[in-house]
Amino acid sequence: MSTESKRTELGQLGEFGLIDHITANAQPKNPSTVKGVGDDAAVINPKGKRMVVTTDLMLEGIHFDLTYFPLKHLGYKAIVTNICDVYAMNAQPKQVTVSVGLSKRFCLEDVEELYSGIYLACDKYGVDLVGGDTTSSMTGLTISVTAIGEADDKLLCYRDGAKETDLICVTGNLGAAYMGLQLLEREKQVFMADPNAQPQLEGYDYLIQRILKPEARKDAIEMLAKASVKPTSMIDISDGLASELLHICKSSKVGCRIYLEKIPIDQETFRLSEEIQIDPLVAALNGGEDYELLFTVPIAMHKQVEDMGVSVIGHITSEDSGAALITPEGSEITIKAQGWK
Repeated sequence: MSTESKRTELGQLGEFGLIDHITANAQPKNPSTVKGVGDDAAVINPKGKRMVVTTDLMLEGIHFDLTYFPLKHLGYKAIVTNICDVYAMNAQPKQVTVSVGLSKRFCLEDVEELYSGIYLACDKYGVDLVGGDTTSSMTGLTISVTAIGEADDKLLCYRDGAKETDLICVTGNLGAAYMGLQLLEREKQVFMADPNAQPQLEGYDYLIQRILKPEARKDAIEMLAKASVKPTSMIDISDGLASELLHICKSSKVGCRIYLEKIPIDQETFRLSEEIQIDPLVAALNGGEDYELLFTVPIAMHKQVEDMGVSVIGHITSEDSGAALITPEGSEITIKAQGWK
């Protein structure tokens, strides 16, 4: 919530006044945006390319807690989490629509703060805000974002293309967002017991950033293109590594073997896991909200993906062999999705 003393009630503007206010700076950047905000519908012309469309819904109390989630960060994350799905198709995001449900406790300054994050993400990733909706809400804040992207047909990646012997790769590191959430939840409980207590967040800036301000892996998509590597399958890691692996295995009708010691985990994740006694591998496998890319490539492309700094964590097997984790001692553990459902 805004800490400024100024407070403009939304009723002073009305719905259309609010829409005019929050879309005043929505200027198209992409040639495919023929008509943005200001008409009954946006007009988009991808000029011969395939269009991809994805939608996510964020509900207060389910997907975010405004006790510790700044509105600007929330707006930024709402855009990023949607365009991650576009990148996971090996496509480029071009447009978004944003719809919000607002209760009476929000004022114009709060909405401005939320949209400052939305526009910041749009500017960083080169997407146009082309529409949306606003409505009153009886249950707090609701945000719905639809992201639209485009790609050449031959470059699109799906979940169903993984083949036996393909390498399983992941960008970045895993589990940090979940650990950042655990830290914020811990400090929230301390604050509720003692409002004068100061949060103990020192040394964990990276973990906090991963949960409050994630970034989409546009750079990884660009590196894949530069290296002429087209994944055989790809998915973004929003619900935990285990869940996403099973999605690929199910769609591709294959099995997999993942090596536990190969799963990339940041040092801050290890450090906090010792402090609050949570297994970092559990966070990596089931925590979710990392928004890294999980993809498969033919084994012949091993050097190209390693040169990109991507972690090779396992390989694809036959469907009848199932999906399993391999411990350093060589034992197999059946992969089960225990994250978000």
